[in-house]
Amino acid sequence: QVQLVESGGGLVQAGGSLRLSCAASGSIFSINTMGWYRQAPGKQRELAAVITSGGSTNYADSVKGRFTISRDNAKNTVYLQMNSLKPEDTAVYYCRVVSAGVYWGQGTQVTVSS
Repeated sequence: QVQLVESGGGLVQAGGSLRLSCAASGSIFSINTMGWYRQAPGKQRELAAVITSGGSTNYADSVKGRFTISRDNAKNTVYLQMNSLKPEDTAVYYCRVVSAGVYWGQGTQVTVSS
């Protein structure tokens, strides 16, 4: 079993920055892809950013140039640096880790005020 603990969400004004963290623990053998998804009220969960074990990244068009995903393999932790935040970035952000199975964090709220 793998546990994911997220942190770093909160309330920020438009144009501000936040950094999300997600630490994986438990029965970890080999972590493949780590990523961040988000779900706004009334909308489906969508990919924000993903990073492979080799460091390749992929971003949603809506966050390109503003968000940066990174990972620390020694700490089994993935980060999401979010800059130039917009009100439309308001959502619950979920960490997703692919190891022997697929695991989701509990979600952290990000609210961007205009």
